[in-house]
Amino acid sequence: MALTAAATGLTPELWDDQFFAEYVRESRFFPYEGTNENSIIHVKENLTKARGDTIYFALANRLSGAGVTGNTLLEGSEEALKSREFGLTVQTHRNAVAVTDHDEQLSAIDLRNASKMMLKLWGMELKRDQIIAALASINGVAFGSASAGQRNAWQVDNSDRVLYGTKAKYNATHLTAINAIVAADTFTAAKVSLMKRIAQTASPKIKPIRVDGDREYFVAFANSMSFRDLSLDSAMVSANRDARARGTSDHPIFQGGALQYDGVVIVEVPEIDTLIFTNGNGVPTPVGPVFLCGAQALGVAMAKRPRTTTDVRDYGFVQGCGIQMMHKIGKIEFDASAANDGSEKCDNGVVTGWFATAAD
Repeated sequence: MALTAAATGLTPELWDDQFFAEYVRESRFFPYEGTNENSIIHVKENLTKARGDTIYFALANRLSGAGVTGNTLLEGSEEALKSREFGLTVQTHRNAVAVTDHDEQLSAIDLRNASKMMLKLWGMELKRDQIIAALASINGVAFGSASAGQRNAWQVDNSDRVLYGTKAKYNATHLTAINAIVAADTFTAAKVSLMKRIAQTASPKIKPIRVDGDREYFVAFANSMSFRDLSLDSAMVSANRDARARGTSDHPIFQGGALQYDGVVIVEVPEIDTLIFTNGNGVPTPVGPVFLCGAQALGVAMAKRPRTTTDVRDYGFVQGCGIQMMHKIGKIEFDASAANDGSEKCDNGVVTGWFATAAD
């Protein structure tokens, strides 16, 4: 058991009795979570009221038939509804901090209260990082752990919902497509529109989220380098200068984390930068992902919401504070094969784009 000691120098003579928590970026995914099928991150809490370990998300494709007209009988001309399901099995996540009365007395800050704050932030960061890992995952396998064969199989199954700088650079071999990206293949306003068209023409189509009843949007989560390139793109600059309201808090100049273009909200998530790597081109180029998402891109199976726990031992001398939660976050997939045998897994609501991301 590791005990938390009072840090050297944290004495009343040198520090006032305040606790300054390290700044931790609040997750920018939270506004896109919801409990219905219109949410980008679909949260289901079935297991908070019942026992079990797996939550299933129902996926139903749009009807595409022409129907009947006039005096034609509908009986016998019904269209089969293509529906599938996707399951997520929950897992427990825990962490804790233990403090002795001795160190609590020596410290100028309240170690117990500080522990609770840090545990809360740990839980927020954990969920944020799990969402990023899910977006980049290859059929449930972490991107960095997926083999070449797994990446290639995913590439083929998702050929209608991936982009490597330009559509012409698609290749059935994932590494070949990545290595084809050059420095000029940056994330621009034109690429935002292209990713949107890919979502709209994929089979089945990726559903946008609906806002205020009739307005449809996609949301793109971008690494900071790609967001920088988009912000500097002349078409994006013109759109913000000429097409957005001025002098209000809604203007992008007052909001460092989001842009809008062609029905797509682009959100900067700096933690996606961990997925940037240098390709093996003749002139190696740093490349990073952008994830354009529609409805039910991700699923969150929630069995137990985050809650704090306490532990007192050694006759009250050692007091512990912990946090625990039980959930699973995954990229929702559907089975494209007619047999529904799991051999062709496709991302339900994500277009994955890779772009050149030169360092500053």
